[in-house]
Amino acid sequence: MTTSPSSPATDDSPAAGDPPRDDGTGLGPRAAAVLVFGSSAAVLVVEIVALRLLAPYLGLTLETSTMVIGVALTAIALGSWLGGRVADQVDPLRLIAPALGVSGVVVALTPLLLRTTAEWSPALLLLVASATLLVPGALLSAVTPFVTKLRLTSLTETGTVVGRLSGVGTFGAIVGTVLTGFVLVSRLPVSSILIGLGTLLVLGAALVGWRARRWRRAAAVALATVVAGSLATGFAPGGCDAETRYHCAQVVTDPDRDGGRTLVLDGLSHSYVDVEDPTHLKFAYVRAIASVVDTSFPGGEPLTAHHIGGGGLTLPRYLAAVRPGTRSTVSEIDGGVVRIDRDRFGLGPSAATGIDVRVEDGRLGLRGLAEGGHDLVVGDAFGGVSVPWHLTTSQALEDVRRALDEDGLYVANLIDHGALAFARAEVATLAATFEHVALLGKPADIGLDPTASAVGGNLVVVASGRPLDAPAIQKALDARDVGWRITTGDDLADWTGDARILTDDHAPVDQLLQPDRTRTAR
Repeated sequence: MTTSPSSPATDDSPAAGDPPRDDGTGLGPRAAAVLVFGSSAAVLVVEIVALRLLAPYLGLTLETSTMVIGVALTAIALGSWLGGRVADQVDPLRLIAPALGVSGVVVALTPLLLRTTAEWSPALLLLVASATLLVPGALLSAVTPFVTKLRLTSLTETGTVVGRLSGVGTFGAIVGTVLTGFVLVSRLPVSSILIGLGTLLVLGAALVGWRARRWRRAAAVALATVVAGSLATGFAPGGCDAETRYHCAQVVTDPDRDGGRTLVLDGLSHSYVDVEDPTHLKFAYVRAIASVVDTSFPGGEPLTAHHIGGGGLTLPRYLAAVRPGTRSTVSEIDGGVVRIDRDRFGLGPSAATGIDVRVEDGRLGLRGLAEGGHDLVVGDAFGGVSVPWHLTTSQALEDVRRALDEDGLYVANLIDHGALAFARAEVATLAATFEHVALLGKPADIGLDPTASAVGGNLVVVASGRPLDAPAIQKALDARDVGWRITTGDDLADWTGDARILTDDHAPVDQLLQPDRTRTAR
């Protein structure tokens, strides 16, 4: 006698409202979705945070971003491929906990490993960084094929299972990306993000191991390692006073001046401010810019100025002190730097100081300026060893020219080394936009000392629709003991040569610019 398909003796389908079962695999559909979602999200969290960890040492350049993305994609491809092969040969349930646990340990130790390597053995930094991305990325990416193998209990549902888990993994990657970029980085130090993620991964491994009745002792060892590494991270070199959205920021006091403060971003000195005497200018390029402004406008006359990049607000403070009544607007993209200006550098309200700081992108800030409403625009946006390329193009400079009145002045800080290919390209772009252009720098760097090789560093470029008084500017440079020269006209054209003009469509700034590998202060 045969049993009917609806007979209770053979009916294995769950009753309505019953929770999903694990189908004998040891892993239910909900647990499978959580594992795939979490591991995929973790890969993207590690990738995004790794960029911020490396920025103080390699700069947030196109090359750095490309390297991190390339290693992450390699890890995902390698983990998916090898994970699928291993899952066909070994019980996948035995592999999930070790993959999560080892990943958690590596992720939690990443801040300690990278910062220590950067301090003690910089030549190995790229190798260590690649390993700390590749190992957890590959192991976490292998979780999806492990789980998929466990859930494939029938060929009739292959498409459903694979499609569902692929969708869950993709959604997890999206959530990890958005959560990190919009929430975690703005609220937590990057070391805390990675230590927290590593701890969650190890706890997840312990939970999976407990359910599978395996890997309990190893989970305890992994958790202890994470705790020890977390404590050690607090003593690792490269600590920050504050981790902003874009930088590892420190404020260093000047032992020789009571009011002296240096703002250090990603290991480089970006601004020096004397909170008691804003007319004290330490960096040579700042003294050069002040020399240009002092000689280009009547002494003491208030100006309407716009600053692209804020940093410590050295120049806006200087203008407010020597030209009372000056109104300066500042586009500073990093709100954390603005908080430091207020909390550590004593920036007062705009009504009292005349300095209106706006947390915004410099290019967008330019577009919002009134036409012909400014006497002066100062460009000094620079991060680590990179330059925001979209501020260097002819289209961006057209926005600058539009914002200036007919006698207005654009003064910009340029940084380049080696062949100075980026600096030459930017000067060529300015010459195509403004009628009058001058370049200030060390004689060897601007072609005025043929017996010496260019070293690079800071240069200052000046552009205007009116003629520039080069002798007066040179006299002011000498009076401030800057040690720089000024070049214009044919000499500047010869120095620029056939450098390309940068446009929004083609501005390979990261490839043109050669950073200073010694990472010295300005």
